[in-house]
Amino acid sequence: MVQQYGTPQGPQKTRQAVILFLKGSATPVVMYFDNPQAVYAELKQLMKSPTPVLVEKEPIGPIKKLCFVSTQIAGLVLQEEPYVG
Repeated sequence: MVQQYGTPQGPQKTRQAVILFLKGSATPVVMYFDNPQAVYAELKQLMKSPTPVLVEKEPIGPIKKLCFVSTQIAGLVLQEEPYVG
């Protein structure tokens, strides 16, 4: 039997990330939250609003605080990804 290196044994853990695409930004912003579905729903609603709203989020992880105007949202994704933790 051949063992593959880098392949986790047993059940694989997953987490969800909110990926934010902003107008004028070359790369997307990946954010982790305790309740990513609620943040995704909130940002999705703000994206539909024609009036600009200042949004301030404090995600978990390397990004400590993010501020942007809701009219600058170009796209939004809720991504589930495997992780080792």
